[in-house]
Formats: sequence, structure tokens, C-alpha cells
Amino acid sequence: MNDSGFVNHCLELIAPLGRTSSRRMFGGHALYVDGLCMALIIQDTLYLKVDDTHRPLFERAGCKPFTYAGKNDEVHVMSYYTAPEEAMESPGEMLPWARRALAAAVAARAKAAPRKKTTAAAKNAPAKKAPAKKAPAKKAAVGKTPAAKAVSVRKTVAKKAPARKAAKP
Repeated sequence: MNDSGFVNHCLELIAPLGRTSSRRMFGGHALYVDGLCMALIIQDTLYLKVDDTHRPLFERAGCKPFTYAGKNDEVHVMSYYTAPEEAMESPGEMLPWARRALAAAVAARAKAAPRKKTTAAAKNAPAKKAPAKKAPAKKAAVGKTPAAKAVSVRKTVAKKAPARKAAKP
């Protein structure tokens, strides 16, 4: 079976669980049900997500974990196990195994640290700037602007007015 044919077959097997999709990942494919990654396809092998609750069932059925070699020949074991051979034949046989995988995916998402929620206003708000340093106050130049001229004239008139009143008596 070619790569896309096997992916489509696996999507059909898990379709009773909800809206299915796939995405290329890790040199293979990740399979999603309603947006949750619950299976991987690597080298034409379907691996279903497992957790501590369901791992013994997968092991009793003869399923093998997904492993890969890391640096210094370290072997890493992921929380994905092969699907049982008989489950690969029909959606009815796959359904209980796929439900367990989906439950493990839901549990893994719930365990993950909650992301900091941001509001739409916070996303669109400009970044905060450091407060600007205040420049020293400048003295208005008298006589340079029309407003400055008006103030200057008023001050001159105010000073002269009391002197005139004093001269009249």
C-alpha cells in the first residue's frame, strides 16, 4: 500500500470517533480526531497514543512501543504503541483501541500546563514603551509668537493702568 493509501485507510478506521485529519510529521504522519493528535504513522505502521491506564492492555495484545534512536545511541520510547493486527482490518475492530488512544490524548492535553490566556485587546495593543524623560521646561520667548505678543501686551497694560489711576487724584 502506498503512503497516502495507508494514511487514508487509517483515517477510515478511526473515522467513527469524529472529524479526522492528518498532517505530515516526523517523516511520517500524525492523525487527528477533532484536533487532538491521537496516532502516528511511521514507515507504514500505525501507532496509537497510550497512557499509564491503557498501556497494559496494549502490551497484553502484543503491541510494541514506538522507539527512536537519539544522540549517543540512546533509545527513546514514546507514548505510542502499534495497533493490534486484527484492529487494522475494520473500523469496528479498531474502535475500542482508537477510543483508548483518544482518551490518552485528552488526558495528555489536560495534564499539559495551561497556556496564558490573552484577550483580543491585549493581542492588538501596541507594546508598552518606557516612559520618556522630561525635557527641561523652556521659557516662552516674548514677542516671537502671536500668543506671546498678546500676553506681553496684557502685562504691559496691567502695569501701566495702576500708575495712571494714581496720577488722576
